[in-house]
This record gives sequence, C-alpha cells and structure tokens, in this order.
Amino acid sequence: MLDAAVRLVRQKGFAATTVDDLCAAAGVTKGAFFHHFPSKDALGEAAADYWSATTGALFASAPYHAHADPLDRVLAYLAFRRDLLAGDVSEFTCLVGTMVQETHASKPGIRDACDASISGHAETLEADIEAAIAGRGLEPDGWDAPGLALHTQAVLQGAFILAKAKGNAAVAAASIDHLRRYIELLFQSPGRTAHHE
Repeated sequence: MLDAAVRLVRQKGFAATTVDDLCAAAGVTKGAFFHHFPSKDALGEAAADYWSATTGALFASAPYHAHADPLDRVLAYLAFRRDLLAGDVSEFTCLVGTMVQETHASKPGIRDACDASISGHAETLEADIEAAIAGRGLEPDGWDAPGLALHTQAVLQGAFILAKAKGNAAVAAASIDHLRRYIELLFQSPGRTAHHE
C-alpha cells in the first residue's frame, strides 16, 4: 500500500488520491486498508516515513560519497540529483514536497512528517558542508552549513514545482546547475576555480 501511495500521490497529489484509488492500485480491499491505517491521513504520514527510509537508503549508497574532498562530495550530490531527473515528471518529483504543499495548513501530522523527511535529508549534507568550510579556512558571513543544506532542498523542491508547471525536466536541471554555480562561488578561494564534472 505504501508503494501504491508513493506512486499515486506523486502522479495525482494527495487530495486527488482516494482510498479507493489506493486499494485498487495495491490490490487490497477497503477492509484491509483500514485494518492497517485508521485514515487516509495516517497513510500519508506513513508514506512520508516510508519515503524517508527508501530515499535515505538510495542516497546513503550513492557514489558521491566516494569523493575525498567534502566540497566535491556536495557538488557530486547535486550531480546525482540532476541525474535522477529521468522519466515522467511524477517519477522524479518528491513525494513529501508534493504532500506538504497541499497539506501544510490543514493536516499538521502530514506536514510534520514531510518536514522531518526534508529536513532530515538536508542534515545528511551538513557534515560535508562544515568540512568544506573548515578545509578552506572560510569564515562564512551570514550563512552556515545547516542553512546552506536546507537551501539545497528549497532549490530542489522549487525545481520540481517548475518541472510540474512546464511538464518537463529541463527547467529542473537548469535550477540544479544554478545551485551548483552558487555553491562553487561560495567556496571559491585563491587557487581554486569553479569546475564541472
């Protein structure tokens, strides 16, 4: 049921996805649905947690961790995110980003689960950003690792919205490219020039 929820909500949105839709997609009865979830909202919260676990495993094993330099790891993370922009828009956009846009004011349980997912993912970038700051002897003025990590997610979520609006991935890829250039500029120091993989 959680796989069905991830697929359908990414395609149709949370509000437009009915319990009947979920049951049909998962091949279960309504009785089976309500045996596992007391409400559609409860399924939404569980789907956000499931998304965090599933995508967390994907990113934990991704190749960008292999880079020796922490800034290269951050930039390779962005390249990895760009490489994921494949297939239909619903196949690469974010479940929790989709749900929180619809439910932030009306369903606090889902909102909080989505926040935990997005913020938790951002936190996985903080150590590399901190190490890149320290390794380059930077003293950031007005920004820090947690803020920059969250900013990456803001740009990605905005890129997904633009991809939905325009019906293609090109605008999302361009947004990630802009983000990469921004981060390269933040970390430029004498003797280091911006580069692209």
